[in-house]
Amino acid sequence: MGKALTSDRIVIDGGRGSGSGTIVRTAVALAGLSGRPLHIYNVRAARKNPGLRQQHLGAVEAVARLTGGRLQGASVGSKAFDFEPSGRIDGGEYFFDLGAGSATLVAYTVLPVAAFADGPSIFRIRGGTFQDFAPSAYHFKYALLTLLRRMGLRAELEVLRPGYVPTGGGLIELRVWPVEGPLKPLSLPDPGRVVRIWGLAVSSHLRARRVSDRMATRCRDRLKAAGLNPEVEVIYDETAAQAGAGLVVFAETDTGCIFGADRSGELRRSSEEVGDYVAETLLADLRSGATVDRHLADQLVLFGALAEGETCYIAPQVTDHLETACWLVREILGAEAFLDGRNVRVRGVGFRKPG
Repeated sequence: MGKALTSDRIVIDGGRGSGSGTIVRTAVALAGLSGRPLHIYNVRAARKNPGLRQQHLGAVEAVARLTGGRLQGASVGSKAFDFEPSGRIDGGEYFFDLGAGSATLVAYTVLPVAAFADGPSIFRIRGGTFQDFAPSAYHFKYALLTLLRRMGLRAELEVLRPGYVPTGGGLIELRVWPVEGPLKPLSLPDPGRVVRIWGLAVSSHLRARRVSDRMATRCRDRLKAAGLNPEVEVIYDETAAQAGAGLVVFAETDTGCIFGADRSGELRRSSEEVGDYVAETLLADLRSGATVDRHLADQLVLFGALAEGETCYIAPQVTDHLETACWLVREILGAEAFLDGRNVRVRGVGFRKPG
C-alpha cells in the first residue's frame, strides 16, 4: 500500500464523537483492510439502547467472514468486543440475514473491504431496504456507487425485494470487483446547476390506498413549487414480507454532483408527510451550496482516505457522523482528514491490495 500501516492493536472508544454504530462499522472495515487487531469498548454508548444491535453485529460478522477473522465477545448487546483479521481478504459468495436490520448498512461496511479482495465478491443480504436513520438501498445504488465508480471502484447493487420495519425480509445483491491499484481521489468543488431531478416511490401491498402515487405527487408538487421539474417513477410491489413504503429522490448537476434524499413510510406517517420530508431534505441540501448530500458527506470520507491524492467536497452541514468519520480514518489509517467550515478535505494513503 502507499503508506505503511503498523500491525499494532487498534483501540477505539465507541462512545466518542457520534457514539453510534457508524464507529463500529467503520472501525471494523478499516481493521479488516489493514489487517490489524481491533478492540472496541463503550459500543454505541451514546444511544438509548447501547451495545451491538443485530444490524451492527451482522456488519461485524460480515467483515470477519470476508477477512477470515476471529471475533471475541461480539453478540447482541455487547458493549465491547475484539476482532482479529487474518490479513487476507477473500472474494467469493456470501449470504447474511439481518432480520429487520438495515441491509444497506451491512453492504456499506463490506464494500470497501471487498474492493481489495483477492477476487470478485457477491453478497446477498436479507434485511430492511427502507428505514429511518439509514440511507436506503436505492441511495446506495444510485448516489454512492455512482460517485465511487469515478474513484475506480466497480460495484453494482440490485434490490431483489424491498423490506420494511419491523419485519425486514428485503433482499439485496451487491457485486464487487476488486480494484487493481489505489482508488482515485474525488473532487467536487462546485455545486453547479441542477439538470435532472428523478426518483422512485415504492410501496408494497398498498396499491388500494394509492400510497406510491400519493408520495410521488406530494413530492413533485413541493419540488415544482421550488422551480424544479422532477420525474418520479411509481412502483407497486407485491413481493415484500409486509406492507410498507419508501420514497427516494435524486438531483444531478452539470458539474457532476449527485444529491439524494429518502424517507420510509411508517404507521401513522402519511404518504404526504413522506413526500414533504423528502422534498424538503433535498431542497435544504441543494440550497446549502453543498456538492454532496448529508449521507454522502460522511460516507465518502472512508473512500477518500483509501485513495491516492486529495478528495474534496462541500458538505451541507457538519454532523457528528462526519466529524467521527474524519477522526476514525486519521486514527486507524493515518490519513489526513479535516474540515474547514463545511469544506471536507481528505488526503488518502494510497491503499493497495494486501500482498
